[in-house]
Amino acid sequence: MNRTPLNALHRNLDARMVNFAGWEMPLHYPTGINQEHLVVRTDVGIFDVSHMGEFRVLGDRATEFLQYATLNDPDRLVVGRGQYSMLPNDHGGLVDDLYIYRDGKAQYQIVSNAANSERVRRQLKGQAEAFDCHVVDETPIWALLALQGPGSALLLDRHLNEDLTRLRKNQFVDTVLSGCPIRLARTGYTGEDGFEIFCKPKEAKALWNLLTKAGAVPCGLGARETLRLEAGFPLYGREFTEETNPLCSGYRWVVKDKPFYGREAMWNPKCRRMLVGLKLRQRGIARHGYRVLDGEREIGKITSGTISPLTREGIALGWVDRKRADEGTLVGIEIRGRSLPAIVTKPPFY
Repeated sequence: MNRTPLNALHRNLDARMVNFAGWEMPLHYPTGINQEHLVVRTDVGIFDVSHMGEFRVLGDRATEFLQYATLNDPDRLVVGRGQYSMLPNDHGGLVDDLYIYRDGKAQYQIVSNAANSERVRRQLKGQAEAFDCHVVDETPIWALLALQGPGSALLLDRHLNEDLTRLRKNQFVDTVLSGCPIRLARTGYTGEDGFEIFCKPKEAKALWNLLTKAGAVPCGLGARETLRLEAGFPLYGREFTEETNPLCSGYRWVVKDKPFYGREAMWNPKCRRMLVGLKLRQRGIARHGYRVLDGEREIGKITSGTISPLTREGIALGWVDRKRADEGTLVGIEIRGRSLPAIVTKPPFY
């Protein structure tokens, strides 16, 4: 398995290590997933997300290329800002969802999911040739820490010369933290205020120790999963796949009306099912693959589900029949042979 620069540190902290997309990653620390989740909602937690893929796009036509290759509009980005986007395939689905940061007039940084980084690299490189652009895989030269929670700005402010009140959501700045050059982006995947810190792999341990000594609590992939689900954020491989059309979800805003790769297959879909949030009315966990029911008739499938550590309610995301996808609609979720009542709910769930 691949290992991040902080692998030995996680082991010294008695983290439970698991295989995630070919990377050995901490699932949780001795405090447990629920406590890690709650500390991010109330204070500040820190995640090692160095397994994510990073790519640099260079060339005079870089903006034109990414206009074609991705679904959002990179031309709207000024230097120093980022945007959530998606990489389409040629049959109306997705290769991955991405974050794109604009470095300069003709330069961008892209962050992809770890499980899809090779597919993203291959597709971008293949398409870039027609635009005379270069796609460079920079995954090995970056470590990435996510400092997340309502206390994250106050904690960072003690160690930076930057005025963080000027760094708005989705903006980034190249700066120095404890003598280490970093890229600091006000982005994250938890539904809370927070920052992602791009740094050199050899300096990741020093920065992790600095931030944990200042009060950030180590958090693993387990809390990252419950936090993103509670916030209603999709995960590629669950909510989005090669076969799911984002125009049939709450993320249709990402798909801009412009020429893009695979547009003909994706545009104006017949959305027989929609991606919705679901809240159980009885105690239970709606797991991936469980059936959503209208009486005894199957009308959908759960993609992700858990018990919210914050509200202690059963929450889930799933694709359901469009006719039963309106907010407030009552449905059933089959759990261990029983149909438990649930209501279609617009995320976030807290």
